[in-house]
Amino acid sequence: MVGIGGVFQNEGGATVERGHPRILALANQKGGVGKTTTAINLGTALAAIGERVLIVDLDPQGNASTGLGIDRRNRNCSTYDVLAGEAKLREAIVPTAVPRLHIAASTMDLSGLELELGTTQGRAFRLRNAIAELNVDVEEGSDYTYVLIDCPPSLNLITVNAMAAAHAILVPLQCEFFALEGLSQLLQTVEQVRSTLNPTLSIHGIVLTMFDSRNNLSNQVVADVRQFMGNKVYDTMIPRNVRISEAPSYGKPVLVYDLKCVGSEAYLKLATEVIQRERELRTH
Repeated sequence: MVGIGGVFQNEGGATVERGHPRILALANQKGGVGKTTTAINLGTALAAIGERVLIVDLDPQGNASTGLGIDRRNRNCSTYDVLAGEAKLREAIVPTAVPRLHIAASTMDLSGLELELGTTQGRAFRLRNAIAELNVDVEEGSDYTYVLIDCPPSLNLITVNAMAAAHAILVPLQCEFFALEGLSQLLQTVEQVRSTLNPTLSIHGIVLTMFDSRNNLSNQVVADVRQFMGNKVYDTMIPRNVRISEAPSYGKPVLVYDLKCVGSEAYLKLATEVIQRERELRTH
């Protein structure tokens, strides 16, 4: 990706203090790697261990919203309205069936946003500015501790908005042959965003998804990614698990659909690992 219509030119967005919610963008331009599944289930796992979590659905397909049981007919205010400047983020947020987990749902309108915004000044900072208003003037204890942004499977203006808003990127990576090829392109984009829009952006971690220990290719991909990215790769791997695949059709996270399956256990471990990394970051 080169420039996305000039969006990587410095648009005069000052580095702002983004304090309370830790903002993690789940990004990978490849489709089918587990971004949405990870957003839903990591968000649920974080909420289950006491965090207040907001998922921001930025994929026009809206699968994170559907997977958390938000009917398309009830998405009267969406992330499209927020990025188009027609609504505040808090107006788009709805509760889910999971305590302490909320979502700002998306609609297909998002797919035309890049054309609509054109060369509008500050277009890369729409989401960052919206999130900055979230925890202002809220009651004690009612604010969010984590914001997870589910990005579309492409490196476009919407993904750039997510990266400009985030403290760090969480990269779901499927254990398949072309995994590293797609990763290198994503890392280049992160570097571009860091140098022009968000100098504090970092890679929080890479989570290996759809891992099958019986498959030699899966094991080889794990070895290659760990050699290439070192300790940026989370210890936790998300296994291939039929319960993870079934859960979205019921509008539920796998932790609600089947708490005791291996997929649920893996996401709970991942949530613990994410929080541990956060603690280590704060102490350094």
